Amino acid sequence: MGKLVNVKQATKLSQKLRSRGRKTVLAGGCFDILHIGHVKFLEKAKQQGDILFVLLESDDNVRKLKGKNRPINTQKNRAMVLSALTSVDYIVLLPNLKTNDQYDTIVSQIHPSIIATTAKDPNILHKKRQANQINGKVVYVLKRISDQSTTRLAKLIGQDLL
Repeated sequence: MGKLVNVKQATKLSQKLRSRGRKTVLAGGCFDILHIGHVKFLEKAKQQGDILFVLLESDDNVRKLKGKNRPINTQKNRAMVLSALTSVDYIVLLPNLKTNDQYDTIVSQIHPSIIATTAKDPNILHKKRQANQINGKVVYVLKRISDQSTTRLAKLIGQDLL
């Protein structure tokens, strides 16, 4: 099967792991151009449990979240880069989700023990609500590194190309 899985496969894997007493952690994001902030976040998330599932946003959702010129890398390419990280056990290739209810359903199906996040996460209330629905918990694993972002890197690269 490898590290790249769909929602149905992730659900089955998570159920199997939980039945064996393994603690699962869920993290999510766009991960468009992987940088040190992403790597540290995923390493810290992995330290919270036995198995780390990463929800990877679809190209359409990245475009909605980050703007018309994004993503820079396709979901498939972003997944391949993430799969090279030893901290990441499984990458869940998300379909184009449109509502919070759709995210809630996926989180409920995967049913992690921990939802990993960063300080000042704009979606923290949503994540706390999800954790409450599954009797899990939200863990802040890292402060945001202010000078590290894909948007910043994309701007720097664009300037260098001019």
